[in-house]
Amino acid sequence: MTATAPAATPTRRRVLWAVQILVGVFFVVASAAPKLVGEPYAVWMFTEIGAGDWFRYLVGAIELAGGIGLLVPRLAGAAALGLVGLMIGATYTQVTVFDAPATTVTPIVLGAVCATVAWLRRDEIRALARR
Repeated sequence: MTATAPAATPTRRRVLWAVQILVGVFFVVASAAPKLVGEPYAVWMFTEIGAGDWFRYLVGAIELAGGIGLLVPRLAGAAALGLVGLMIGATYTQVTVFDAPATTVTPIVLGAVCATVAWLRRDEIRALARR
């Protein structure tokens, strides 16, 4: 037996799109942009991680792609799923590298929201995977 997403009501679709837009804009503006333009705090964070600028640009590019992907109907589910993975990495880094478990709240909440979007868009993820 396969699980399929329940029929989405117009209200449910609107709420889901509102969440995707808000999270997508957050990832593009508040998360990716500082990394990509070299904002001093972002540079410091990645220096502390020890991976260098290449990793900062990579993470910024993934966040940018994920944020934009959340706004594209066909890609929204897959983008959300990718961002879940990124937020797992961010949470791990906050705990192990920065030894700051209190700062894990943001990536955990964002990861949970993205996981919910991915779950609600699981049929679109399957359709995309079949292509």
